[in-house]
Amino acid sequence: MTRILLVDDDDAFRNLLGVQLSKMGYSVSEAGDGQQALALQAADAADLIITDLIMPEKEGLEIIQELRHRHSKVKIIAMSGGGRVRAADYLKVARLMGADRTLEKPFSLEALASAVSEVLAEA
Repeated sequence: MTRILLVDDDDAFRNLLGVQLSKMGYSVSEAGDGQQALALQAADAADLIITDLIMPEKEGLEIIQELRHRHSKVKIIAMSGGGRVRAADYLKVARLMGADRTLEKPFSLEALASAVSEVLAEA
């Protein structure tokens, strides 16, 4: 079973996505911040990481950078609703740093399902 690590500091949003991904047949682990995500990935590597970019402790861009250094083959989907700058700007940087796909919040469950299946098909 394909394992996905879902990283977002918004508990309700993360839980909603986790339930939906589980319904799609994936094994889902969740982390509320970047530090926790990196610890989970080091202990039990996921096949795909879906991460928010703006979070406390360790932001998504830092996660992507560390994952590309330590786990270069893991697939990554970055998601963002923006912050001090537009979401598209954050997502462009995430792509340059190694994210395989990006999703701008809010996005549909169909868009999520499509991005996940496309990224996993490239593995």
